[in-house]
Amino acid sequence: MTSYYSPISYIVPPSEDGWLLKTILQKRMDVSRKLLSRLKMTEQGIMLNGERVYISVRVSAGDTVDIRMEQETSEDILPQDIPFDILYEDGHLLVVNKAAGIIVHPTHGHYTDTLANGVVHYWAQKGEQYRFRPVHRLDQETSGVLVIAKNPYSHQHISEQMIAGTVDKRYAAFVHGIPAVPRGDIDGSIDRDPAEPHRRIVTPDGYPSLTRYEVKAAYPGRAARVELKLESGRTHQIRVHMSSIGCPLIGDGMYRHLLYGKEELTSEEAAWLASIAELDASIPRQALHAVRLSFKHPVGLAELVFEAPLPPDMALLEQKLEKETAGE
Repeated sequence: MTSYYSPISYIVPPSEDGWLLKTILQKRMDVSRKLLSRLKMTEQGIMLNGERVYISVRVSAGDTVDIRMEQETSEDILPQDIPFDILYEDGHLLVVNKAAGIIVHPTHGHYTDTLANGVVHYWAQKGEQYRFRPVHRLDQETSGVLVIAKNPYSHQHISEQMIAGTVDKRYAAFVHGIPAVPRGDIDGSIDRDPAEPHRRIVTPDGYPSLTRYEVKAAYPGRAARVELKLESGRTHQIRVHMSSIGCPLIGDGMYRHLLYGKEELTSEEAAWLASIAELDASIPRQALHAVRLSFKHPVGLAELVFEAPLPPDMALLEQKLEKETAGE
């Protein structure tokens, strides 16, 4: 017997009396064409006043339109008891504060010890069935707020908000040096580095990418804490863009290009290089944290805001920089 998630319902108002059911589904319930095709093939996918009907029928004021999605599981993901920090959960979403060092989803050659393994185990322990659907990704060594959709409808809605640019994603980072302008935009197209395909570079032939930044604290001659807002979502975007203006993230071995590779260094360059190495050694990963995320809930459209405080390693780095600046 097919099991379904709780229905998502819509009551037809008087102003929409006589509308086609298809129009209600697409214009009022924001069901995508892909999901609509799927629901049409599902026994109880589309119901009008408790009865299965064709989407070509017309509705009346006061009618109840329900959509139901079949329960799913991620059968290819092995459940593992991996603890993770939950910020919010309901029947449609799971929002977590991802720890640094954990991969979001199994990849080739890395099928276990991921966030997905832990989430699938957590749901199984609760007797619930969902497919693991992260709406976005964070790099393995990036920590912070991450949203997981529990059904195709929720995934579609939040993904569309991201495409439309209405999702507000904020990051906190510590960088080497201090940006020349305290607040600005980094508008540089990004693509793979032909010499090292796993790495990205700023190139005129790349994909349009925009990062907005603001210096929140400056540690003269040393580093800065910056807040960043993504207006696009390219792989390694923040890391690439900050490196491109001469301020690579502290702890980021992949993108700290500043003085490495030179055979001869001036005394000033050597001192700067030593300073970079010393700071990099104070944190085991790039100092980047998804500190805030806001979007509209897919059902009801209430504005949701989630925040995650700096993790311990970045908090310790901040304390170190503050003490150095104060001369302690």
